[in-house]
Amino acid sequence: MMIRQRTIKKEVSASGIGLHSGRKVNITFKPAPADTGIVYVRSDMSPKVYMKTSAEMVRDTELCTAIINDTGARVATIEHLSAALSATGIDNLYIEVDAPELPVMDGSAQPFIYLLESAGIQILSAPKKFIKITKKVRVELEDKWAELSPTTAGFKLDLQIDFNHPAMDKSLQHYKMDFSGVKFLKHVSRARTFCFMRDVEYMHAHNLALGGSLDNAVVLDDFSVMNPEGLRYPNEFVKHKLLDAIGDLYMSAQSIVGEFKAYKTGHHLNNMLLRTLLADATAYKLITIEDGMHCAEQNRFLEEEKVSDFVLA
Repeated sequence: MMIRQRTIKKEVSASGIGLHSGRKVNITFKPAPADTGIVYVRSDMSPKVYMKTSAEMVRDTELCTAIINDTGARVATIEHLSAALSATGIDNLYIEVDAPELPVMDGSAQPFIYLLESAGIQILSAPKKFIKITKKVRVELEDKWAELSPTTAGFKLDLQIDFNHPAMDKSLQHYKMDFSGVKFLKHVSRARTFCFMRDVEYMHAHNLALGGSLDNAVVLDDFSVMNPEGLRYPNEFVKHKLLDAIGDLYMSAQSIVGEFKAYKTGHHLNNMLLRTLLADATAYKLITIEDGMHCAEQNRFLEEEKVSDFVLA
């Protein structure tokens, strides 16, 4: 059976605070036909501005992933929603937003998954397209690196961070997973963005993180986690970096069949990797999957288990 493209069944809306602007932001998800891709719509601009996500549209990676068109219109902090779209297998969607950034919600992908699930998933007739890695592609920046390599099936991830902080156990800074929607929901989706108090003053001086708080980020002082409830996972820091990478690699709205490995990666390096891959026609091929066997678990999200079983837990 052919794995097919997806959108949502009905329109759904939410509001929240922009992480960097600190202002209220309204967002609406709308169904889109096959082969539309993921399209952001700046509804506060006249006329409305439509921006389809792609590796090339990512033109700002300072503390977030932002797409910017040739006129300077932008939509920032899209990586958490992008990860949620990857996990739910949605490759066609209109996203209306009335500000230059998305609401940060709780700093994770979970609220976006809940919204998408509440709208329902619509299976379309067109076949789903996958990016199958055919040869290793690697990018490096100082001591940081990221690479994509061929694998027989599915999407595998292996990521390591390296923070020297009393609250960050060195043994919990490396994480591997065979990606699937269900595994992402259970083990990664609730991991929040994090920052250090010593960096907050700098960010505020540059009009960044004005909406950040203990409600939407894990904040660390020089010794410990400041959030009263503590961490959601013992290894929440590396899991959030993995969440970011999944979102950054989904800018083309096409799931990857291959293995991602990285050390100290971030938004900039993730985007460099995707751009480098897509610039080399010998490094990948676009495929459809007839029987669903190779990526069955990766793309069988809502048929077996309700997303709300996890996001409401």
